[in-house]
Amino acid sequence: MFRCQILRLPAHWVLAQCFPCQCCFITCLYEYHYVGENKNWSEAQQYCREKYTDLATVSNMTDMKRILNKPAGNMNEAWIGLYDQTDGNRMWHWSLPGFNNDKYNSGQCAMTVFDDGGRWRNEDCTDRKPFICYDDKVILIKENKTWEEALYYCRDHYHDLVTITNLDEQRWVQEKVKNASTPFVWMGLRYSCALDLWFWISDEVVSYKNWVSDGQMDDCDMSGAMETGGQHQWFKKTDAEEFNFICSKI
Repeated sequence: MFRCQILRLPAHWVLAQCFPCQCCFITCLYEYHYVGENKNWSEAQQYCREKYTDLATVSNMTDMKRILNKPAGNMNEAWIGLYDQTDGNRMWHWSLPGFNNDKYNSGQCAMTVFDDGGRWRNEDCTDRKPFICYDDKVILIKENKTWEEALYYCRDHYHDLVTITNLDEQRWVQEKVKNASTPFVWMGLRYSCALDLWFWISDEVVSYKNWVSDGQMDDCDMSGAMETGGQHQWFKKTDAEEFNFICSKI
C-alpha cells in the first residue's frame, strides 16, 4: 500500500533541497506532459513509462515554473511521481525508470513543504486523477551488453548510444549512471584505427572531453565508457566487455 502525491494547480511551492537536482543546468533534457485521463497512481505510472519516461519528478523551482507555464486545461490537480511506502520508515520516494514501487534508491527521496497558495497532498493511490508525465531524452538501460550489442539495442528501441558534447550533458548523464548496476556504462564513443581518432557515432565532433588521466588509449576494438562512481570520467574499454549503457531518444 502506497500513499502518493498530487499537485494542485495553480501552486506556489517551496522545495526542501533533500534530493539530487535533475534539471539544474542550462540545457534541460526533459519535458513535462499533462495527461487528462483519470487513472490511479500505478496506472498513471505505467502509462507514463509506456508513452514517455515516468511520472513527473520535480527537483527545484525551475521545474515548478516549467510545469505551471504549460497550459493545464481544466485540470486543477494531477498525480506526480512521488509515493510513500507505508512500511514504517515514513520516507517519500520519487518514481524512477527501471525501479518498481517496492524498490527505491537510498538518497533519491524527499518530503516537500508548500505555502498556503498550493501544496502537495496525501491521497489514496487508488483514487483516479489526471497526471503529469515527463519525457527524458536519455535513458539508462540496466542490461549488460557488449558495446556493439548496446549500439544495436539503442538503435532498435530508441535512437542511438548517447553523445556528450558539453558539460551540461555530462552532468545530466552522470546523474543517470549513478543508478547503473555495473561499474561503467557504454557511451557512443568509438576509436577508429583506420582514421586514428576517437569519434561519436552520432557524427558529433569530440570537442568536450572528460577522459581519466591516461584513460584515452588509441587501441583498436576500444570504445568509451563512463564510470558510474567517482568523478564519472571516461575510460577506454574493450568492446567485448559487458556493461549497462545510455541510449539517446532523439
